[in-house]
Amino acid sequence: MTLAKNMILVTAVALSVPVFAGGTHSHGHGFPVGEPGAAAEATRTITVELHDNYYEPEQIEVSAGETVRFVLENKGNLVHEFNIGTPSMHEAHQEEMMMMVEHGVIQGGKLNHHMMEMDMGNGHTMKHDDPNSALLEPGKSGEITWTFNKEGNIEFACNVPGHYQAGMYGDVKFK
Repeated sequence: MTLAKNMILVTAVALSVPVFAGGTHSHGHGFPVGEPGAAAEATRTITVELHDNYYEPEQIEVSAGETVRFVLENKGNLVHEFNIGTPSMHEAHQEEMMMMVEHGVIQGGKLNHHMMEMDMGNGHTMKHDDPNSALLEPGKSGEITWTFNKEGNIEFACNVPGHYQAGMYGDVKFK
């Protein structure tokens, strides 16, 4: 495909599909599941292993108002995500993650980091930098600190296409 056709295709996709970027991602503001926390305020640390396609542990208990530091370790062979949200948030995010796969940002066990900076129009990129989410390549680790100040139907999930459907999600239960 020529460069001109590639640019037309990218422009068409950018105009027809909701895209995400830091600050404009659908989960970037007004989280219905809590808010980003400071690691210094965390009352405890929970290590979560991301496997192909499950988490260990599969369920987490928190107290209302608790700030938890999550240490995330991708023990699988594929790129995985740890995303805190409601089922409807995950459903919407799966569409965004599909776009990352379709554009070659996620390729099985690899992230093409340089492509995450790709301009999708109007300053939107494919960055994956929301405070409620981490996207990790195999063997990599990351952290999220989260304050659970709102009770509700909350899950942690991997929204890489097919992973949620394969069972890669867990419940957040309030004590």
